[in-house]
Amino acid sequence: NAPRDEVSAGFWKDVGVPDDRIAYLPAKDNWWAAGPVGPCGPDSEIFYWVGKNLPPAGSNKGSDPDNWMEIWNNVFMEYNRVDEKTLVRLPAQNVDTGMGLERTVTVLNGFTSVYQTEIFQPVIKAFEAVSGYIYGNNEAKDTSVRIIADHVRAATFIIGDPQGVSPGNVGAGYVLRRLIRRAVRHGKKLGVDGLFLTKPALVVIERFGKAYPELLVNRERIITELEREEAKFLETLQKGEHEFEKMLPNLLRNPQKIMSGRLAFKLYDTYGFPIELTLELAAENGMTVNREEFGEAFRKHQELSRAGAEGTFKGGLADQSEATTRYHTSTHLLHKALRMVLGDHVAQKGSNITAERLRFDFSHPAPMTPEEVKRVEDIVNEQIRRNLPVSMVVMPLEQAKADGAMALFGEKYESMVKVYTIGDFSKEVCGGPHVEHTGVLGRFVIQKEQSSSAGVRRIRAVLQ
Repeated sequence: NAPRDEVSAGFWKDVGVPDDRIAYLPAKDNWWAAGPVGPCGPDSEIFYWVGKNLPPAGSNKGSDPDNWMEIWNNVFMEYNRVDEKTLVRLPAQNVDTGMGLERTVTVLNGFTSVYQTEIFQPVIKAFEAVSGYIYGNNEAKDTSVRIIADHVRAATFIIGDPQGVSPGNVGAGYVLRRLIRRAVRHGKKLGVDGLFLTKPALVVIERFGKAYPELLVNRERIITELEREEAKFLETLQKGEHEFEKMLPNLLRNPQKIMSGRLAFKLYDTYGFPIELTLELAAENGMTVNREEFGEAFRKHQELSRAGAEGTFKGGLADQSEATTRYHTSTHLLHKALRMVLGDHVAQKGSNITAERLRFDFSHPAPMTPEEVKRVEDIVNEQIRRNLPVSMVVMPLEQAKADGAMALFGEKYESMVKVYTIGDFSKEVCGGPHVEHTGVLGRFVIQKEQSSSAGVRRIRAVLQ
């Protein structure tokens, strides 16, 4: 129920843009919203001609969409969407603007796609070498190649980040898993058998490593995580197909030939089997899938995922009693000891602290050996015996990071943060509370080390 955005059109005309270069597109193109409800408004997009020669008179994104590439967008946040029929004006309005840097590089080089630039071409060449398919010969296959190149690059950066996540079923790990598995699925569509993701990933590391040295530092972790997830997914595909075959006799008895969304989601959630493959297998057997029912189950899964992400980094304290405060300080000692024994890839993924014990989740690709567990335990107890002082200062977040303080990936910090330092041993951004000296903690004992999720381990420990 918002009016057509004549205001933006008027400004474009005022600066000399001719009428036939201005296209009024439908809401699906010229309206941005954060979701079904919330801030939203019209957007004014800037396009660059990528067709041959000069654009003819009357050519614009509306009349000639294939020859115009969007390079910039301005979203005018004017409204709050209360429901699907009601918009109210926001009391504080703003402009959200952004330029596509890679698209700008594309047009400056006279290309029509970012995949023609030096950003993606080496990655595509690496995939050509393992697949035998030469990019540019078939549009449908080219789409798969572009998806692989984009997703492998994204996955490489996500895993290679200093606080990088591992593939999992919730939160950021779930996003990473979807990227990797979609790339694998498109590789299979192009006839690639076996593992292949590491080849283009190594090119990403080599090409971007100078600007992003963390990729070089975490090279082994990137390769290990990609290979593990790719192998796991290939096994998943086999299991999913087997489970579908087991379901098939009962499904074929349904006269409507409709597979329930509940069963499709079970294949997806339990076995990681993509809905797209379920649709293909169903179609091959003369059936359809109840997508609406699947979508409802998927939305519930997303809500649980978001809820889990929001609750991951809240300190994990049941209360702020003397006992939980002691355990909280112990997690800082444990975090640093784990990094000393296992490597700098270790990052806290969550904690849960009660008056009786601590539970600490951290990134690590494999079970700890008994020797590693013992070394971590000994290091923590050594710092307790040293009776190190615990101090706190408030400083800007960027200064804290520059001073070497560890901060939790994904946590939303204020501009000024508390930094707790434990003697010469540990420094972390943290809200507290903590003991004043480590000597009051007692003896630290690791009771169990186990898997929490893919790429995440869990330690349970007590103070005696």
